[in-house]
This record gives sequence, structure tokens and C-alpha cells, in this order.
Amino acid sequence: MFRPRVIPVLLLKDKGLVKSVKFSNYRYIGDPINAVRIFNELKADELVFLDILATKEKRSINLDFVRQVGDEANMPFAVGGGIQTIRQIKDTINAGAEKVIINSFAVRKPAFIKEASEEFGSSTIVVSIDIKKRLLGKKQVYTESGSYATGLNPVEWAQQMEANGAGEIIITSIDHDGMMQGYDLVLIQAISAAVSIPVVASGGAGELADFKAAVQLAHASAVAAGSLFVYHGPRKAVLVNYPKNEELRNLFSPS
Repeated sequence: MFRPRVIPVLLLKDKGLVKSVKFSNYRYIGDPINAVRIFNELKADELVFLDILATKEKRSINLDFVRQVGDEANMPFAVGGGIQTIRQIKDTINAGAEKVIINSFAVRKPAFIKEASEEFGSSTIVVSIDIKKRLLGKKQVYTESGSYATGLNPVEWAQQMEANGAGEIIITSIDHDGMMQGYDLVLIQAISAAVSIPVVASGGAGELADFKAAVQLAHASAVAAGSLFVYHGPRKAVLVNYPKNEELRNLFSPS
């Protein structure tokens, strides 16, 4: 039986693993390479690493770190953070990443996604889209770790990125990030209905049932989470975890 990918999203800040709430209040979680080893043992489908300071510091994700992950990881992984050139993508893939994730630079230079997908193939290029409500409840795309409002309509932007050759998009609700109260299903459903490429739901998962809702109700192709995979219990003790494959198969099996 087919089941959707379930992907831990790991945030990097100053070489450490952190977790955010609404893209702020970052809490140190631990060593990222140690987390990779644990996710190996737990047989995670795939990993995503995002360097949240790279764009602001005008650099790309550290290649030595990517190589370290590549040496350790038994699963495919994607990385993002400050990527702005074809050379950076090539170096990142050569360092071991299967895919690269582009966010802020896609907004600054949309044609770069087309250039990159033509060079490396769509399956290598993932566009991450961060979305937040403004006053009056209108949702729009934000960049630079949620600090810059672009004015872009999320659905139209997702369609443009698909047209430019992105092979996958990650949709993150900033308002839901770290809250562990469920995904923005209305947002995910709207974007899933508007594009034909895989849509990864991110931001807000607090229990396994949220994964099922994102896939079966909002038609996401895959689900991603941060807090759910690094916290345990009501006090949010740090414990890297991942559900067993049988548990996930049962979760997504038709009732």
C-alpha cells in the first residue's frame, strides 16, 4: 500500500538544532548529526535541513555540514538556506544532498527556479513557501525567515513556481508553526488543488492524526513536522522520535 512520505524538518542555527514557535522564540534542541543518527535508527523516510540564518548572513548552507549529513544519513535528505547560484546547487548535491530547497531567492529572482530546474531536473529543486495572515485575515508569502512580507498570493505563487519548473513545494504556515494544533488545512487544500506537483504540508502538526488530515482532507502529497519529532509529552521534553512504519501504514490505510 502506498503511504505518503513523513519528513522531519530540522532547523539549523549557529551549527545547533533549534525549534521555533511562529518563526521566533528559538529553543536549542541539540546536535544535528546526533539527530541524524537517531532518525537512521528510527528509519525516517527523508530529512529536511534548513539553515535559518544563511539568507540574512548572505551565505549558503555550510557544505562541510552537508557532507557530514551525507556520510551519516541512510535516507534521502534535502537542504536549504541562502542558495542563490547554480554552482551552490551543484556543490550541495555533490556534498550528498538529494534536493535543494529555495525560498527567499525564488521571490527575488523567480527565473532562477527555471534555470535551476533545467540544469538539474525538477526533482532536485524544491521551493519552500512560508505564509502568514496579515490584518483582515489575508494570507501572503513571507521570506527571510518570516520577516519580509512580499505581498504575493500563496496560491498564485505556488502556480508560478510550478510553471518555472519546481518539482515540489513545501507549504509552511507561520501562524501554525510550533503550535502543535494542526496544519492550516484550508491553505494546504487550496494550493494542492491549484498545482499538480507534490505539496508537502508543514507547520503545526501535534499528533499523527494531523498527518492523516493533511493528506486525506487537504490532499497534501507528503507531510513534514518539527516539534512532533523532537518533543515528548506536555512539558515538551526533548526526545527525538519517529513513528514506526507499521503505525504510519495503519494511519493512512483506508478506514
